[in-house]
Order: sequence, then C-alpha cells, then structure tokens
Amino acid sequence: MLNRILLLFITSLLLANCNSQNKKKMTDYKYTNALINETSPYLLQHAHNPVDWHAWNDETLALAKKENKLMLISIGYAACHWCHVMEHESFEDTTVAKIMNQHFINIKVDREERPDVDQIYMNAVQLMTGRGGWPLNCIALPDGRPLWGGTYFPKDDWINALEQIAKLYKEDSAKAEEYASKLTEGVQQSDLIVTNTDESNFTITELDQIVSNWEKHMDIKMGGRNGAPKFPIPNNYQFLLRYAIQTDNDNIFDYVNTSLTKMAYGGIFDQVGGGFARYSVDAKWHIPHFEKMLYDNGQMVSLYANAYLVTKNPLYKDVVYRTTEFVERELMNANGAFYSSLDADSDNEEGELEEGAFYVWKKEELKQVIKNDFELFSDYYNITDDWKWEHDTYNLHRAKSGEEIAKKHKISVKELAQKVNKWQKTLLTARAEKSRPRLDDKTLTSWNALMLKGYIDAYRVFNDEHFLNRALKNANFITTVQHKEDGGLYRNFKNDRSTINAYLEDYATVVDAFISLYEATLDEKWLHNAKKLTNYCFDHFFDDKSSMFFFTSDEDKGLITRKIDTDDNVIPSSNSIMANNLFKLGHYYANKKYTDTAKQMLHNVKEKTLAYGAGASNWSLLYTNLLGDFYEVAIVGKDAKEKLKEFNKNYIPNKLIVGSIKKSSLPLLEYKYNENKTTIYVCIDGACQLPVNETEKALKQINIKLK
Repeated sequence: MLNRILLLFITSLLLANCNSQNKKKMTDYKYTNALINETSPYLLQHAHNPVDWHAWNDETLALAKKENKLMLISIGYAACHWCHVMEHESFEDTTVAKIMNQHFINIKVDREERPDVDQIYMNAVQLMTGRGGWPLNCIALPDGRPLWGGTYFPKDDWINALEQIAKLYKEDSAKAEEYASKLTEGVQQSDLIVTNTDESNFTITELDQIVSNWEKHMDIKMGGRNGAPKFPIPNNYQFLLRYAIQTDNDNIFDYVNTSLTKMAYGGIFDQVGGGFARYSVDAKWHIPHFEKMLYDNGQMVSLYANAYLVTKNPLYKDVVYRTTEFVERELMNANGAFYSSLDADSDNEEGELEEGAFYVWKKEELKQVIKNDFELFSDYYNITDDWKWEHDTYNLHRAKSGEEIAKKHKISVKELAQKVNKWQKTLLTARAEKSRPRLDDKTLTSWNALMLKGYIDAYRVFNDEHFLNRALKNANFITTVQHKEDGGLYRNFKNDRSTINAYLEDYATVVDAFISLYEATLDEKWLHNAKKLTNYCFDHFFDDKSSMFFFTSDEDKGLITRKIDTDDNVIPSSNSIMANNLFKLGHYYANKKYTDTAKQMLHNVKEKTLAYGAGASNWSLLYTNLLGDFYEVAIVGKDAKEKLKEFNKNYIPNKLIVGSIKKSSLPLLEYKYNENKTTIYVCIDGACQLPVNETEKALKQINIKLK
C-alpha cells in the first residue's frame, strides 16, 4: 500500500478536468523533435512541439540513466480528444516546454503501439488516484519506476505539478526513491495471478449466478449497462446471446436484442456512413465520442452476424454490411491490411478542431441536401428540438422501426427502405465536402485479427464470397508481412516497416482468427499456423508458476515488470482469448497439454469471473464450453464445403468444425475419409455417433442446451 504522505501529495496536485475545448489545428513547424523519425501518427502529431519529445526505446531509457533525469512519460493515441486538448494547451506552449525540457527526459508513447508500457503506467496512476484514462501522464525515476502521475491537466496545474516534482527530486531524492519503490511494488503485486490448486469444478449453478449478478446492472429499457456513458462491449453480448439460447432465458435474450437494436438505431452507429463510434456519452446511445476504432467495428461485425443467425433480423444484416462498407471505404489499405482509427475531431466551419464536426448537421443543411420528403426524413432521424445537440446541430439517430414509420406515413416498408438508402447516399456525398477527421493509418496486428474474424463470421453467416476474399487477403498480409523469421509476429506496420515485437494480444487474436478461417474454408494451413503461433507463445510468453501467459515476450526488455492480462474489456483479455484457443486446439490435435492449460487458466480466474461477469465474459464463454456437451463436427468428402455451408445456417455455439475434401492426418479426421461419399460425424471428445450423409440428420444429433 502507498503511504499516507504519497496519497496526500498526489491528491494536492490533481484537479478536476476543465471543459475547455478551444482547439486549433497546428500548422507552424518552428520546432522539430526526435518523434519526426517515428511512424506512429500519434507520435508524429507531436513531432513539431517545442517539447523535446523522445520515443520509448533503448536509447531514450539509457539517456535518462546517463543524465540522471526523471522521465516524463506521456501516453495517448491519435483519436484521443483530450490528448489533443492537452497538446494544444501545454505541449505546444513554449513556457511549459521549457520546464519539461529542463527537468525531464520527455517520452511520448502511442498506447496502441505500446500497450505494454501503457499497462504499467496506467496501473501506477490508478493505484495513486483511483482512476485512469488518456492522456496518461506519469513521471518516473531514471530507471523507469513510477513516481507520480495523472490524466489530463489544465496548463497551470500541469506547470505547478512539474515544478513540485522537479523540486522534490532535486532536494529530497531519498523521499522520491521511497515513493517510487512503494508504488513499483504495488504495480508488481497488482493483478498477481496465483495458481489455483483447489479441485476444479464448473457448474451451471455458478454460470447462472454470474448472469444473475450481472442483471442488476442491465438497462432493460435502453440496453447496455445502466447509466452513462455506454460502451458497446461486443463480447458481453456474444456470451449473453449464447447463454440465453442455451438456457432458454427469454429475459436475457430480450435484453441482448434491445441492446443491439438501440445501438443500431442510435447515434453511436453512423447512420450516414456506417460503422460504430467508440461509446455513447449519454444513456440513450444518442451522442457518441465520435472516434471510430477498428477493434470495435471488427467485433461488432462478428456480434451482429451471430445475432442475425439467431434472429434473422434484417436490421442486424444491414449493420454488418454497412459496417464493412465503412471499413473498406475508410480503413482499408490496398495490401489487405486495415488502418487503426478515425479521429473524433475535425475542422468546423471556423477552421477549428471540434469533436463530431464531420458527423453532425444543422437543420438548414439537411433541408438543402434532402429537399423532398423532409418531414418523413425528420421523423425517421428525429430532427426535432428535443434531440438538438450543441451549436444547434443534430446527430442522426432512430427511435422507431421502419414498420412503425411506414405505417404512420402510409407508405410501404419497401418504399421507405428505398428512400432511406437514397438519403444515406445523398448525405454521404454531401458529407464528403466537409473537413475529414484525421486517419490513424498505422496497422496493428491484433486489431487486424479482430477485423479478420469479423469478415470470417460475416462469410460464415451470409455466405457472401466478398467477405471471404477480404478475409483471405488480410490473413495473407499477417502471415507474410507481419511474420518474423523466428516464427513470431510483429505488432505494427506503417510505411512498409514493421518494428515492434508482438504482444500476447496479437498472438491470441491471430490464432483465434486463423482457427475460424480454417473452420470456414477447411484449409488446414490456417489451423497449422494457429498451432505454430500457439507453441511460440508457450516458448516466449508462458509463466510456469501461474500457468498463465505474460503480456510481453521474454525478449522484451526495459519494463519494470511483466504483466499478466486477465480482465475482459472492450477487447477481451489476451489470456481469455488464448485459453479459448487452447480449448479448441486441444480438441483439434488431441493435445492434453492445451486442454489442461485452458482449464487451469479458467480455474485461476474463476472467483473473479463469478464476481464480475461483465468483466469476464470471454472467460464465461470458455466456462460454458465446459458445461453440457461440446461437439466436434467432422465433415469429410468431396462435397464437404457444401455441407459446411448448410451447417453454418444454424447457430450452434457448442461445437467446432473439422473437415476436408481429401484424406487428412488430423486426429479428428483419421479413418473417416471415403472418396465415394461425403459423411458427417458428430463426436464428443473423439467418440462419434453414427455417421450420416445429410446435414439435417447431423443437426438432430446435436443438443445445444446446457445441463
């Protein structure tokens, strides 16, 4: 625990965020610092600050030790609104820069490129202040041990804090050393995973309790979590959808559908151009934080595809298609890779950066663009005073179904749909004339893998070859450009350069996507690639003491500790993804080590999962796999791919697919191939029911209900 003096000291330096949104697009390049040599768009945004910024690398860390200077570690990302605010208020200011340059080695970190650095110093700031966020600013001793930190600071508070910290280090370095030692110990001990040696036991009663505790926090009327802000956490709904179907829980099923419908209707979904913003600042999904992240959209495609498979709701199909259209229009490179994000901010009419300026409309603008049917348009998208936002603008969103609107205005649903499609195209063309949000055009392996899986799921559900072609192009990019000679992966790609060693998140998401790609194509190279990357993780990330995986490789240096990531957030934890991968790979390769490790990993975090289901939904999916029957569906023969497409028309969450159009040496396919016919085997742990030749008969052998 940090001592009382440290807490009082920190508290005195932290003030509440101000509401200043005075932003100006920087064009004067009077100054240039070391960030000019980087590829990260976020770092390059700061390359012409008067602050003498450095990137996080061995040379910078060595410089801090050589000069015995405190490190000022400032962490953010390109689409971060408050990062831009603090840059304009403080980092572009020469007075602030003079103080920073005199007393500190200043380090800018792109949290998306370096989540390992972000994890450690975010953890430190949360221990100090009880909260976190970006921009994240942490001051550390020359050896990297954190001393003090916080998030956004107005200029005067920032100056005051820097001067006090510099004075403390100069006049009482022993006290600074004491603070840093205690804080570092806290960082190293937080989230410490200890192997659970109790007998493992997974029951439906416990799973029910997870959901029962969760229900208390569900917004039944508007979907999502009670209150605001509202984040679309795709894995939450993937688990709850599965739970609702496998337990016949109508209340949870209705909640999931309410959430998905409200998100699709809401302003968080770009009604003009498709794609989801990061979160809604209000409880009605109306006004988003307008940045658009690849990782959100990849996972939302997977979620809505699966939801369509269950419900056949055309709204969900529309969301999948319009989201992928957005990704291909705004975030896709010609080489098959995907970019990272679009900024929340863009130039307004006065030429100043303003959040949401690209997406919102004034009523007069809309009237000029839409012309005919404006009354119908206004009713459909709620262009009324009740829904007016800042500066007399509107963020388009829906409150009623197409059927309700059509009935009210006495037109057919088909005619309304045609009008809506025309409106969207007209508005998209008009919006293209506005100043566009900045693009973060770096490529991150894990985020690409999430989008890759989205395309695979879309192909599986809708049988649209376009989705498969996009998936294969991206998968080939990962296996060629992002693949290292030693069998590992790179984290990033920009300007034909891949420079950062990948993290467990990258491996886990790629393995997951490759398993899914195998199940969609029956091309064994993707399954074998998944296995090779998994074995690489055992060699370089696995912790024998806890049976978990470190976030960073044993080849990564310069950090004060190696963290083990277990909390499922907007992106599921790397360990939960890896545990689910091991569960499947254990079946595919009859590998007991994989299976036992997956179960032990879940057992290690079981208490956390039971206590807070919303923060462990991906772990709960693995938990569900261990209840009831889990099926291995083997499809072999020349028509295997056609049979697979028939099978994929059904929502069966408790199964894996293994198949081949020719003889295969995979354990689950041995002795099953017959060149004269196509056969389906429904098996559990390798023990198969009678083989059948018709998909319908195979489906009857499967029970998806939990026991």
